[in-house]
Amino acid sequence: MHTKKRRIVFCDFDGTITINDNIVALMKHFNPDGWSNIVEDVIHERKSVRQGVGEMFALLPVSLQEQAAQQAIAQAQIRPGFAEFLQYCQEQDIDFYVTSGGIDFFVYPLLEPFGIPTDHIYCNGSDFSGESIQITWPNACQPPCTNDCGMCKTTIVRQFPAEKYERIVIGDSVTDFAAAKLVETIYARSHLIDKCEQLQLPFTRFETFFDIIEHMSTSAVLDAFESK
Repeated sequence: MHTKKRRIVFCDFDGTITINDNIVALMKHFNPDGWSNIVEDVIHERKSVRQGVGEMFALLPVSLQEQAAQQAIAQAQIRPGFAEFLQYCQEQDIDFYVTSGGIDFFVYPLLEPFGIPTDHIYCNGSDFSGESIQITWPNACQPPCTNDCGMCKTTIVRQFPAEKYERIVIGDSVTDFAAAKLVETIYARSHLIDKCEQLQLPFTRFETFFDIIEHMSTSAVLDAFESK
């Protein structure tokens, strides 16, 4: 007799829970010299995500702390169906974790209305004690990951072994790809679709969380039928 595995979701934040990328939006708003070159270096893998994000925020003085937080919260848009998806996960006894490369000063306030436990939210930290904004890395890479992710999604996924969990990644970016390669189910949009297609990883496209609810519900019905 097989023990049924517990389903667990690892959900990206920027570009997934939110429609926009909050870090890029902040940089565009304040437009410090050199930020766009850093983004290009990260995209083309000349710099790691940790190095690039750290360098970008170091361009902003700490005097912008309150303004940066207010701007990030004001411009962010939550993707349709997110609240309903959280309710669906609760009803179906699916564990839900946020795995975000974003920063605590905007991730936590934006998620607060949804009642997600703080120990289910992984993101980067921030330090405003110096002259410029410094990013901290409480969830840095652990072996075997050597990608210098900053917020290492694979390290978190590996804490939940495949023997016990049916692991689900929801994401949109190349930063979700390493974690996607480890799990059983992928919901993808934007750049993550391209990466999955390159390696022929099976995935399901989504634009809203309603799409994910529908697919999960249909899959659950089919699984129940096939198990009879």
